[in-house]
Amino acid sequence: MNNQDLFKMALGNLLRRKTRTLLTILGVVIGTSSIVVMLSLGIAMDYSFKEQLSRMGSLNLIDVNNYGFYGEGMAPGGGKELKLDDNAVNSIRQIPGVQGVMPIKTAYVRIVAGKMVGNLPVTGIQPELMEVFDFKVETGRLLMESDKDAIVFGKQTAMNFYNPRLRNPQFGPMGPEPPKVDLIGNKLTLTTSLDYGERRMAGAERNPDQKPPKLYKVKGVGILQESQNEQDYNAYMHMDTLKKIIEESERTESGEAQRRRGNRQDDQYERVSVKVKDINQVEAVQEQIKAMGFQAFSLTDMLKSMKETSRKMQAILGGIGAVSLFVAAIGITNTMVMSIYERTREIGVMKVLGADLTDIRKLFLLEAGMIGFGGGLLGLLLSYLISLGLNKIGGGFLGGMGGSTGISVIPIQLSMAALAFSTMVGIISGFSPARRAMNLSSLEAIRSE
Repeated sequence: MNNQDLFKMALGNLLRRKTRTLLTILGVVIGTSSIVVMLSLGIAMDYSFKEQLSRMGSLNLIDVNNYGFYGEGMAPGGGKELKLDDNAVNSIRQIPGVQGVMPIKTAYVRIVAGKMVGNLPVTGIQPELMEVFDFKVETGRLLMESDKDAIVFGKQTAMNFYNPRLRNPQFGPMGPEPPKVDLIGNKLTLTTSLDYGERRMAGAERNPDQKPPKLYKVKGVGILQESQNEQDYNAYMHMDTLKKIIEESERTESGEAQRRRGNRQDDQYERVSVKVKDINQVEAVQEQIKAMGFQAFSLTDMLKSMKETSRKMQAILGGIGAVSLFVAAIGITNTMVMSIYERTREIGVMKVLGADLTDIRKLFLLEAGMIGFGGGLLGLLLSYLISLGLNKIGGGFLGGMGGSTGISVIPIQLSMAALAFSTMVGIISGFSPARRAMNLSSLEAIRSE
């Protein structure tokens, strides 16, 4: 018999006993949909983790700190402490896979814009790195190499401004209304004196040892798009300009302030941000930075632990669904065994007429496979309906906890794997009954009633 004849015969045998076939297929439908829906919950959880981390920052970034770390063989009091300086930046830049290295130095300053004043952190940056590190402007432009007195503001920095001349200011970080300040149109003044422009208390005198604060004329050239991370609350200016401001400010400090500052080394950076070309290289680059003696942290550290949690959840949920499919496999085996008992005489006639044993085996395996494939296909359709319901109805109850992807995600790879798996389960379930049909004696089969 050719394959077409076998297919027609198998389909006819299944349709001959519609009720039993439908009930067996129903078991496969429930088992397949259980596995797919359970795994879809774990996959959606994995997507949600990545989405949450992406809001915190880029997964391609590594933050480098020293925090008192020492190189190999070096210890406090017995060796030289590592410096996060230009030499360290150049060394990190040479690591394969690194796209950009951004040293960071920050000063807390006061900026005056018309009648409004605000205290905010200003971070020094190399202008050519802003595009590399995905800085995007909402208004104005990014810094250029020629900008020595220009500032780019984060989206939320305007909230730090208020009018110190008002008796009861309604603005500022604690005010009920957003401050009305134009950081691009106004002429700006920057100073490291955080009380500049404030009303002086009656009778208060200036410390004679303290020199008047130096004022710097600066201009706002851009406001960044909202990023929901630290960029929103920082202002950025050319690194060389900020270093100059810090040095001049320290020269005007009183003796007491200089003693409090101690032996801080101004050639060091507070931290360094490293951009890696490929997310798959982040872990390798991070390990090389740690081998240099520095502390390195990236969001992939959190992602790794989240993925482990997601895999465990998928294993548990998939195992629960697999129980249903295992029960369905037993149902397929039972159906095929009952079919052999009912068709014993038919099998004997086929053998007497010269049917090959392989044809008989193919016939029963084909019937079992068709049950698995049909049940898997219907199970997939049911899975998509359940997933749609979970995302539409369940997502509302959870308040969007599943993220933009929903609480259930069924990728095409999962669908294809589930269909292939259910078909394979059907074929495996029919293997033992097929062997039994092959081993039947022709004469005994014909004599059976």
